[in-house]
Amino acid sequence: MTTTQAEVLRQQVEDALEEVRPALQTDGGDVELVGIDGGVVKVRLLGACGGCPMALMTLVGFVEERLKQRVPEIQQVVNV
Repeated sequence: MTTTQAEVLRQQVEDALEEVRPALQTDGGDVELVGIDGGVVKVRLLGACGGCPMALMTLVGFVEERLKQRVPEIQQVVNV
C-alpha cells in the first residue's frame, strides 16, 4: 500500500468514526483511532466505554459494523 493509499484509508476510517462518536458520547464514552495494520483497525475505547461490560458488543456490533459498511477494506476492529 502506498503512502497516499494509506492516508486515504486512514481518512475514511476517521470519517466513519466521526459518525459513531455521537452515539458513544451520549453514553459518556468515545473512541480513538490508534492505527491501521492491513485490514485491522486498532482503536481505544475511552470514557465510560473503556470499562463497560458491554464494550465488546459495542465494538463489534456497532463500531466495527459501521466501519465495514463505510470502508470495505476493513476486516476487523480491535480495542487496544
